[in-house]
Amino acid sequence: MSLAAVFGGLSVAAGAFASHALKEKLSDRALEIFEVGARYQMYHALALLLVAILLSQSQSPPTSLIASGWLFIIGIFIFSGSLYALSLSDIKILGAITPFGGAAFIAAWGALAIAAFSYQ
Repeated sequence: MSLAAVFGGLSVAAGAFASHALKEKLSDRALEIFEVGARYQMYHALALLLVAILLSQSQSPPTSLIASGWLFIIGIFIFSGSLYALSLSDIKILGAITPFGGAAFIAAWGALAIAAFSYQ
């Protein structure tokens, strides 16, 4: 839960930083890339919060629920992190890393779906 809150707060800070401090320093495209990173970080911070709440309510949580939480964390670091780095550095090869974070997000949602079926 703490990590979800930290990720959520940092995404708000990143968005504010982009719209104020970076607006004059980055191209429109780089700013858009940065903002996508912040937006996806928030979406997945909220998903991680849901996972944390489910974990806190379960005596013996399904392994898939635990995996989902870790995959959301990995996805935030790789997906959002690579977009932040790409927009700030303009090192194009960083864009090749982003899909791995997206794959982690997809796997996290899949693992969460599997966990949900185990609760029925």
